This record gives sequence, structure tokens and C-alpha cells, in this order.
Amino acid sequence: MAAPRKFSEDRLRAAALALVDEKGLAALTMRNLAAALGTGAMTIYNYVDGRDGLERLLVEAVMTAVRPVPGVPSPDWRADLRAVAEAHWRAFRAHPDVIPLVMTRRSLDLPTLAGAEDMLDALARGGRSGARLLIAFRLVSGFVMGFAQAELAGPLSIAPEETAEEVIARVRALPADRFPRLIEIAEAALDSGPEAEFHAGLDLIITGLTSG
Repeated sequence: MAAPRKFSEDRLRAAALALVDEKGLAALTMRNLAAALGTGAMTIYNYVDGRDGLERLLVEAVMTAVRPVPGVPSPDWRADLRAVAEAHWRAFRAHPDVIPLVMTRRSLDLPTLAGAEDMLDALARGGRSGARLLIAFRLVSGFVMGFAQAELAGPLSIAPEETAEEVIARVRALPADRFPRLIEIAEAALDSGPEAEFHAGLDLIITGLTSG
């Protein structure tokens, strides 16, 4: 009889995600993950297939948090699309160091596929199929991912040591004749916030999908 496994998949995912949340993506190594779990590095090789396996753990950990989305599916595909998109966005924002992996890793992990299927199902119930379904899926998923990433990189992104007011003041100091629109959105950001902006942007997309 095989010996019982010491660590569950859930525990491995949680430990890997906590490590990256605390110390960044570069800290994710077999040795560091083993130390976080109180075991030796060779033990982790019994569970994880090298660097690819470590990255898979991270992506799975984030995507597992997306599902299930309460109330989905419902009779209203728009409400379902909004709820699924928001669930993805919140998961990405909560773990920003994992965003590059989610964007670039070609994953067939079940949690990743299940979240994509939920989004596709809502779009399909909105009357899309084939190429139109594909395009709508890329549009919505790209918006969600890009919006999360825009909070980390861009003219209005906020570094850990900065406040929003300091970032806006820096943009306001730019030459007004050369960067009038950047200054305009910096001014608007004083009375705005990521959550309101995300919902407004998603509403624009859903309106377009409804009419198109």
C-alpha cells in the first residue's frame, strides 16, 4: 500500500501563493516552498514537476478562488457575465505578482478552464457562437486582465511607497501643453477609484455586446 501523501494540493497551492504574495514571484523556488511547508526540497519534487509545476500551482491557486460564482448561471446572461468577470478581476487584483503567469502561461489546468467556460457560457447565452463567441471572449477576458494589470503599470499606477495623491500630483506637474489628457485623467482620478472604473468599463463592454 502506498504511503499517504503528506501534503494536499490545496495546501501546496496555498503555501505557494502565500510565498509569492509576501516575497514576489522570484522567491518561488523548490527550496523556499519546502521551507514554508516545513520539509526538505527533495520532498517537494514528489508533488511538483520543476518550475513548470510551481507555476501551475500558482495559477491554479488564483483560478480556484474564482469559482464557483454565486448565482451563476441565472436567466440573465449579462448579470452572469458581469459576475464572472468581476470574480476574475478580484482574484487577479488580490495576487498581482501572479498576473504575468496567468497572462502568458498556456494552461489546461481544470480551474483555469472552468473559469473560462463560465465566461463563454454567459456569452453564448447572449447569442454568440463560433468566431463571434471567440472575439467576445477575448474582448472580455482581455479587459479584465488588462484592467488588473493597469493598476500595476501605467502613468497612474501607485507604487507601494506612494499615495494616490502623490501620483496625481506628479502627473499634474507635467507640461500642460504636451500632456493635457494625462493631466485630465489624473484630475478625474481624484474622485474615482478602481472599482467604480472597472464596473463602468465592463458596463460599456456589455452594452456593446448587447447591441452588437
